[in-house]
Amino acid sequence: MILKKWEDLPEFLRTDAVRPYYDLLSKRRGSLLLKRLFDVVVSAIMLLLLSPVFLVLAIAIKLDSPGPVFYRQVRVTQYGAEFRIFKFRSMVSDADKRGSLVTVSGDSRITRVGHFIRNCRLDELCQLIDIFRGTMTFVGTRPEVPKYVAAYTPEMMATLLLPAGVTSEASILYKDEAELLDAASDVDAVYIRDVLPGKMKYNLDALKNFSFFSDIKTMFRTVFAVLSD
Repeated sequence: MILKKWEDLPEFLRTDAVRPYYDLLSKRRGSLLLKRLFDVVVSAIMLLLLSPVFLVLAIAIKLDSPGPVFYRQVRVTQYGAEFRIFKFRSMVSDADKRGSLVTVSGDSRITRVGHFIRNCRLDELCQLIDIFRGTMTFVGTRPEVPKYVAAYTPEMMATLLLPAGVTSEASILYKDEAELLDAASDVDAVYIRDVLPGKMKYNLDALKNFSFFSDIKTMFRTVFAVLSD
């Protein structure tokens, strides 16, 4: 995981608000390299070991409702690059066209199998593919859709210095995010106004305190959070 030179960053990242975060990360290039090596090795091993689980989930999804096995929504990752994230489909096809870009609890678009895999966090298991490809990392700011990235403040843009992550401290603390949005009449507006700033505070703090071993700690905290549900 190589951090670009400051002058090679996209213009929207070369700001006074982002510079302090860049300077901190540039001093931790060893940890960034270790982080990428860990991502490649561990994701490759997990993809091999979990391939039978992938097959079972794929069959269950196809039998439960018409549509593809994977949900491939456009998200934003390092340096503002867009990519199509891998997720096991837990909602009806074309769900994005039938409601908000975020999901609330009791969402009618969620399928029967979808309820199970979302409760067990299995829908994000195939993001191991994204980690191996380098479009994501195990620990980092969750990838948002372009619509929400457009609402970032200049300081929030600093989270795009690193690849998007599968989990983070913000993900753990906001694991019941859907319940926070249940009462909202305009889910997208409430998410941008109330939820996103709170999550980004934790994401920015994580950048300030980044280290390879803090990532490992967050991964263990994520496992415990999932098992405690």
